[in-house]
Amino acid sequence: MATPQFLSSFKYSDSLTVVAISICTAVVCEAISWILIYRTNSYKSLKSSIDKASKKLETMKTETAKVTIKKSKTKKIDRVETSLKESSRDLSLFKFKSGAVVALVLFIVFGLLNSLFEGKVVAKLPFKPIGIVMKMSHRGLQGDDATDCSMAFLYFLCSISIRTNLQKFLGFSPPRGAAGAGLFPMPDPKTN
Repeated sequence: MATPQFLSSFKYSDSLTVVAISICTAVVCEAISWILIYRTNSYKSLKSSIDKASKKLETMKTETAKVTIKKSKTKKIDRVETSLKESSRDLSLFKFKSGAVVALVLFIVFGLLNSLFEGKVVAKLPFKPIGIVMKMSHRGLQGDDATDCSMAFLYFLCSISIRTNLQKFLGFSPPRGAAGAGLFPMPDPKTN
């Protein structure tokens, strides 16, 4: 049985077990990220440079909106934008090593949960999902009841929501200037 004996008679025991394991996994993943990334000096310097560059860019753009844009001012804005993009790219690459360890942890936990709850309905959805969502929510389950929810779907939803909110709560969310950046940022319209 997937749950301890005292919980097995409880109606929502499987659902609560999946949610609790998702919370524990999110805490462990954020602890790993803190050890490998957030406490290091290089992360702190990258984050501060991104914050400074984004504030500087924001003030430069508000100033240029009021006054006609000069060529020298445009070049300064381009330099700050380039610096911001480079810092954001460096931050993404810096986070990559932690991402591999976190992915390994999540892979192991998912495999464990999959073996514990294989073919078992852990929740009931209050609606009939559309096609592709139903394939995800009904993955590995027998029967035709579309409102049945598998462990994989519940764990996926919990992991996304809990980990994101935990990052915001702990202050580990990416700097505001780095939000749109990453390994594959949006193309710059000025280069065309």
